[in-house]
Amino acid sequence: MYRLALIPGDGIGPEVTKALLHVLEALDIEFDYKLAYAGDACYQDTGTTIPDETLSTAKKADATLFGAVTTVPGHKSAIISLRKELDLYANLRPVKSYPGINCIFDDLDIVIIRENTEGLYSGIEEYTNEGATALRVVTRSASERICKFAFQYAKKTRRNRVTAVHKANVLKKTDGIFRDSFFKVSEDFPELDSDEKYVDLAAMLLITNPNDFDVMVTTNLFGDILSDEGAGLVGGLGMVPSANIGDYNALFEPVHGSAPDIAGLGISNPSAMILSAVMMLDYLEEPDEARKLESALLDVICENKVLTPDLGGSSKTMEMADEIRYKLLKT
Repeated sequence: MYRLALIPGDGIGPEVTKALLHVLEALDIEFDYKLAYAGDACYQDTGTTIPDETLSTAKKADATLFGAVTTVPGHKSAIISLRKELDLYANLRPVKSYPGINCIFDDLDIVIIRENTEGLYSGIEEYTNEGATALRVVTRSASERICKFAFQYAKKTRRNRVTAVHKANVLKKTDGIFRDSFFKVSEDFPELDSDEKYVDLAAMLLITNPNDFDVMVTTNLFGDILSDEGAGLVGGLGMVPSANIGDYNALFEPVHGSAPDIAGLGISNPSAMILSAVMMLDYLEEPDEARKLESALLDVICENKVLTPDLGGSSKTMEMADEIRYKLLKT
């Protein structure tokens, strides 16, 4: 039995989380869920976007499932707090084409790995007489750690090439450290190809020739932007999962936000949440169950009968979840 921290959040977060739990019940695995709170609704009730109890629950779990939260202006981000407190230094965002989805490219299978704890998301900002400044933190230890993770991931998943994405021609010191760290780590993985791209060129190639990439590793802000760009190639944010992984903890979340404009309507697409659970099952070393869950989702999408409106259908969230669960129970 696996202990899971469950953070539904707010907006459509609780809806896609409910759909996922309904589906997970059909797997041959037992989960012990511990409910925890974060986000805008949590702030309204408790005065904080993420209570200490939530952080403690996540630290004790085998993995954390995170729905979606609405950002509270002027207050700390729940997801960034979790990443920092649990030292979830690696963010994995697959850019993968699935059959039945209207994709710009139908043959993509890229993984973008971004450093998750520093860069411009370090949160070190201050007002000045002229406006404000933000401190971009890039350390050798964090750069080497994320690059090593990327090469190990590529080797484990039988990929061929790792590309460093940076802007060392302009950010000579910070991205210079990242670039040097990448090539230092690459020496330990001679069986894998390694190359580099400036972030602006990488952004263009991701649109014009994305099959040039296999595994991309980059800093925090660049990775955030590139991975959303990649999502646009494969059906949008409703089809993209993510993983936040550290040495001792891991958190899995859909890339889409809380979508307050459709919250409560019961029409949110559960696919990204379900695919995030697929990534979680792989992390928990349950590959057979991961493939079963992924296949059940893809069967429903390819049949094109029970889909939410963003996928071209007219079904509700839980109707789609029911159909995925039915496919699982048949296997």
